[in-house]
Amino acid sequence: MSDILSSLAYLNGKPTAKGKLKAKPEHFQVNEDLGFEFTGSGEHLMVRIRKSGENTSFVANELAKVCGVKSKDVSWAGLKDRHAVTEQWLSIHLPKGDTPDFSSFLAQYPNIEILATDRHNKKLRPGDLVGNQFVITLSEVTDVADVLQRLEAVSKVGVPNYFGSQRFGNQGNNLSEARRWGRENVRTRNQNKRSLYLSAARSWIFNRIVSERIEKGLFTQAVDGDLILQDNALQTVELDSLDQVNSQLMQGDVQLTAALAGDNELPTKNQALTLEQPHLDAEPDLMALIRGNRMRHDRREIGLMPQDLSWEVEGDNVTLTFSLDAGCFATAIIRELIEEIEVERQYQ
Repeated sequence: MSDILSSLAYLNGKPTAKGKLKAKPEHFQVNEDLGFEFTGSGEHLMVRIRKSGENTSFVANELAKVCGVKSKDVSWAGLKDRHAVTEQWLSIHLPKGDTPDFSSFLAQYPNIEILATDRHNKKLRPGDLVGNQFVITLSEVTDVADVLQRLEAVSKVGVPNYFGSQRFGNQGNNLSEARRWGRENVRTRNQNKRSLYLSAARSWIFNRIVSERIEKGLFTQAVDGDLILQDNALQTVELDSLDQVNSQLMQGDVQLTAALAGDNELPTKNQALTLEQPHLDAEPDLMALIRGNRMRHDRREIGLMPQDLSWEVEGDNVTLTFSLDAGCFATAIIRELIEEIEVERQYQ
């Protein structure tokens, strides 16, 4: 099993323990939190599902058939893994206010449940969620003591906020295609592919910047010209304020950020700019795609702190419970704990 993220630095060194992730669907449970209430009326039927063995897009397409609507009339806030037990909301555009009979759908797919329905005045769009709650079991762990030691460290300093390998597609295909599109100046009306490849391009460059910061001992230390996040506002770190900022970083009052590259110049300055700019220059094909699509520069926190992290041990199984904000990857945490043993899937 090739790992496209294998070259990225670990915050606490590469794990010595090995273990399995998603050996069973119930070993990876995800519960979506939208963070808002529905209006109770409107053109969109909201359906909360629990599923395993199927991805979100497949379920949405099948629901569209049952409801007699087009696939584009069924939408979601976030894609959820196929090899997991996941709960999430889907919205179906049914302006007449009717609720279809889902009995045949549920009979055909016993691994899918409908937990609740409601009505809302707006469709769900990607990103319309505040986060996800996880219950993850690492099985057949070879060195439980090492995992527990690492969990203590994670609970104090977090992990690198890497984009997970799923962002880059099977065997890194999304990243390869992003480079090809940039190199060949591909133009398309396929918004799904365009979004996938642009996301892969920006995510890869971000990951490389974060990895270098770890290698240089700058994961929790600011440098001149960095951009920090404080109270949801970005601020530039000046040379004469470094000591104060680094004290705030240690206390968790501010967060360091790294580039999500765009077609405009990096806003970092001085030492921070000399750290980030080479990673953009090293990927001319990815930057050609980003600039060709007029993506605007953005920032992302380099550290990820899981919320309400707890764990239990039963034999050689370690079960983790935690929450993450939208856009963060649970696999970034797992990567700091174990080296994954490839799982032979026993289900489709």
